[in-house]
Amino acid sequence: MSDNQPLLRLSGVSFRHAHAAPILNDINLALHPGERVGLMGAIGSGKTTLLHLIVGLLTPHSGQIDILDKPRREERDFWEVRERVGLLFQDPDDQLFCATVQEDVAFGPLNQGKCREEAHQAVHKALALVGMDGLEDRITHHLSGGEKRLVSLATLLAMEPDVLLLDEPENGLDPPSYERIRSLLLSLPQAMIIVSHNAAFLQTVTTRRLRLVEGKVAGAEP
Repeated sequence: MSDNQPLLRLSGVSFRHAHAAPILNDINLALHPGERVGLMGAIGSGKTTLLHLIVGLLTPHSGQIDILDKPRREERDFWEVRERVGLLFQDPDDQLFCATVQEDVAFGPLNQGKCREEAHQAVHKALALVGMDGLEDRITHHLSGGEKRLVSLATLLAMEPDVLLLDEPENGLDPPSYERIRSLLLSLPQAMIIVSHNAAFLQTVTTRRLRLVEGKVAGAEP
């Protein structure tokens, strides 16, 4: 794939729940290698819905989703997508389901076919990146909200995805952890879409910013 080819493209994508008004209406959006796109909008404007459409957790009412140079329509089309596009859920409890931190972070690499030793190395590297190394044996549901968010990010990084979709990654973090996440996002090579209500955060970590208004991408933010 060339640097000019988008990693993902949404063309005329609309979504609505049954018998309801559209949440997203004729969305056109492309993400290219190296881009970090910030996405803002009011509560209920469809930001999280957009991320879920990209990984196939929801099905668009109309339009086309192309990811990694392939159209994605059926559930099976998204199996590869979920290995190569990492989604950070807004609520860490939706992401973490194993007994220990080690098991949660190793789950993705093991399902990618890595051996135990390779998965262990991936766990160590990912936890070190988010500042959670040494917590491998902690019981996941005993972690604080901020620790869960950092471990959730580590579960994605351990899989070495091509794209990161981050739903409020800085939410609930103390100042040192906030700064670590900010610095980490600036250093990572992956293209990203970052959802946040924090305009100052997005200003520092993204290359361009968009806003959802009345179901449409209203345009770039300065």
